Amino acid sequence: MDLSFTEEQTLLRDSVAAYLGDAYGFDARRAAIASPAGWRPKVWSAFAEELGILGASFPEELGGLGGGPIETMVVMEEFGRALVVEPYLGTVVIGGGFLKRAGTDKAKALIEDLIAGKAVFAFAQAESQARYRLSNIATKAVKTGAGYEISGQKAVVIGAPWATHLIVTARTAGGQSEEKGVSVFLVDKTAKGVTCRDYPTVDGRRASEITFEKVVVGPEALIGPLDGAYPLIETVVDEAIAATCAEACGVLRKLHEGTLEYTRGRKQFGQPISAFQVLQHRMVDMFIQVEQSVSMSVMAHIALGGDAEARAKGVSAAKVQIGRACKFVGQNAIQLHGGMGMTDEMAIGHYFKRATMIEGEFGNTDHHLARYERLSLDQAA
Repeated sequence: MDLSFTEEQTLLRDSVAAYLGDAYGFDARRAAIASPAGWRPKVWSAFAEELGILGASFPEELGGLGGGPIETMVVMEEFGRALVVEPYLGTVVIGGGFLKRAGTDKAKALIEDLIAGKAVFAFAQAESQARYRLSNIATKAVKTGAGYEISGQKAVVIGAPWATHLIVTARTAGGQSEEKGVSVFLVDKTAKGVTCRDYPTVDGRRASEITFEKVVVGPEALIGPLDGAYPLIETVVDEAIAATCAEACGVLRKLHEGTLEYTRGRKQFGQPISAFQVLQHRMVDMFIQVEQSVSMSVMAHIALGGDAEARAKGVSAAKVQIGRACKFVGQNAIQLHGGMGMTDEMAIGHYFKRATMIEGEFGNTDHHLARYERLSLDQAA
């Protein structure tokens, strides 16, 4: 199997890396996340207009560049290296993932706005009682006339303060934890009855706690089959997990590179601490974790093109490896920097915070290890 990048994918990586190298330095990022807005809309516009990366993974018939999961992987790894906070994952990977499968005229129009940088999406899925279970949904959507009335609460909706639209999972039938009876709706964030409490996250992003109080939407707001959207949700979330794994690879590379640079400059007993054999062994172990994570990320993105079972196993296997690597590489990077590694003035602390958050996103290591085991046992049976 040829795992090398095509010329177009290499050019995509180079153009994203070059732009971020010029416009997304550490100090500029710190200023952006400390600002009231928490992000830079001009950077988002540049992603759309200068780089065209918001459409990189969409088919040409929808106005995109004809790419797919590998293009997303390329972009997300570079975003991880720069600690990009703009909502590419929620908008392009998750929002786009739902919209391009909807097949409606409204969805196609929104994809055009997404690619142009005019529409921003956030995924309102998690609830306080769910603990990573996608089917555990208490938010309800009740049929009212031609449309639906949505009521409930969603927690830690990443990117919601910047969003124009929300992708909302709601129960339209069945019990609270049943896979059957789950539906997906597109909700305008300014709709009557939508209340958001915004706050910053530990890794520099923004999120919201969202309450839906009898929010009325029309029939066109339904994405996917009524009562039967769980397989669609699982598919899109697996794509988001794979993309997050790619971002983690960029974060892990920077953690390792930053630690190497620091240990070469930090002197103890008249020589760089990188000369001490025990620390060399530690950094080799970090390097191995990084390279294994990169390989697993590639495998996960390839698995996205397989059947549902192969996709789920590939994604969960990658998330297990990358979750472990985020913990090992991140903690060792901080230890080798000493206490100053956790200060706000040093980039390494910001990468560690992002790595820590990635370990728990869309299910932590234990969750995905259990999922992989369950899928393997089902396959064996």
